[in-house]
Amino acid sequence: MTAAVDIAANLAAVRARIAGAAARAGRDPAGIALVAVSKNQPDDAIRAAFAAGQREFGENRVQELVHKAAALADLPGLRWHMVGSLQTNKVEDLLRVRGLALVHSLDRPRLADALQQALAATGRTLPVLLQAHVTDEATKHGCAPADAALLVRHVALNCPLLLVAGVMAMGPAQGDPAPAFARAIALRDELHHALAALPRARAPELATVSLGMSGDLEAAVAAGSTLVRIGTDVFGPRPGREAAPRAT
Repeated sequence: MTAAVDIAANLAAVRARIAGAAARAGRDPAGIALVAVSKNQPDDAIRAAFAAGQREFGENRVQELVHKAAALADLPGLRWHMVGSLQTNKVEDLLRVRGLALVHSLDRPRLADALQQALAATGRTLPVLLQAHVTDEATKHGCAPADAALLVRHVALNCPLLLVAGVMAMGPAQGDPAPAFARAIALRDELHHALAALPRARAPELATVSLGMSGDLEAAVAAGSTLVRIGTDVFGPRPGREAAPRAT
């Protein structure tokens, strides 16, 4: 795969797109992180991206993330992002991943409680993003915007080892992503106001906004995304596609 796809050139092109979009939006590109989503990609593709300076990688499935984190443990400074829907029965496996930096898919109290319980056994904390469902597509996961304040409040008051860092959302499969991204940004702002009454030590800052993939990167940066999740435009087409597991 790495012989056919110039991953270093692809990374440079994506970074140039981020810089260009940031300039048009009057933003500093240094405030926009790139997570290379390596779902279904071989280990040598990640090694090629690492050699080109990439350190943030995202995976959709816990089993694949566990395998890759172990296989690539010799690469220093890898930061892993769990970007896919997370099942409660996979939480303990996930927390054993060395270099786990951020979970993008907190979408329900039951998952928050499972993460809190597992973290309590380790004594560590974990940054998470609230995944919001901001399109009309039933195939996408996420917390309904109307339930978001209750979820974040539940975490802030009952799950002290979870650090809510912001929100994540996906744009529509087709059509203009700008309205969905605007809804995600507005939701983040609404959560700031809704949680203002919480004790300062427990109120989340929600500084991270994870929006944008290969097809809608520019719209995400224009909307205010601080983190973009890019797979195809870094690694090329995925070798295989599987249906997402049901979350519990």
